[in-house]
Amino acid sequence: MEHDLEFSDLLRLIDERSAAFRAAVAGAPDLDAQVPGCPEWTLFDLARHLGGADRFWAAVVASGPAAEPPADAVAARAALVAPREREALSAWLEESTRALLHALREAGPGRGCWTWWGASQSPRTSGGVARHRVQETAVHTYDAQAAQAAPQPLPREVALDGVDEFLATCVATPAAWPHQPTALDFHTAEGRSWRLTLDADGARHTRLPATAAPGEEPEAAGVSVSGTASELVLFVYDRIPADSVRIDGDAGLFDLLRAWEPEE
Repeated sequence: MEHDLEFSDLLRLIDERSAAFRAAVAGAPDLDAQVPGCPEWTLFDLARHLGGADRFWAAVVASGPAAEPPADAVAARAALVAPREREALSAWLEESTRALLHALREAGPGRGCWTWWGASQSPRTSGGVARHRVQETAVHTYDAQAAQAAPQPLPREVALDGVDEFLATCVATPAAWPHQPTALDFHTAEGRSWRLTLDADGARHTRLPATAAPGEEPEAAGVSVSGTASELVLFVYDRIPADSVRIDGDAGLFDLLRAWEPEE
């Protein structure tokens, strides 16, 4: 699935969002503060998770094409220890990001590697990993800010790609939708829209044109959600409630989608 960000953009955004995450952690009065978006975690747990994930994906990308993640990377993640002292933690996080960015630059966007997403609309490549790491880092930066009751909207270019990336990576599947066929539309205030089609052929998304010629307008969706791109990303990741966005149609379809666990 085509998107607007180049590989160099993805690397830049990983770097920028990682720096914003470190700043949020460094400025937090209490590393034991609960994270609203991940209520089972403290802010320190969140930092350990994000830094550990950077290191894990660096090893995955460096290993190249594989049916499973590298055993040593899995073991290292399970035994991960991060420093609690503020300056040491910040340095450890920065080192984690540097390792990820180095692995991605060395691999380039097209090199195959293991990913947890299978037959989705996202490629199982280092480019696909980079694109998803932008979103995970951005959402967890929001989480770190929210732990201090000061969350900031996701940057515009991150969020606009985030809606498309979420649908392509986290939702798209060839597994049959077990309910009545339907469509869910996502409309951003910035002017981009997508449709998620759900039927016996699975789940797949397409970008909707800003304007359609007479007679070519898409059929009405079962439900549509509208908001800024940042709001839509935070909504699909369950960071903000449904009343933070505009929903038209059968809102229960979102509950069905969240509850769906397709078997491929």
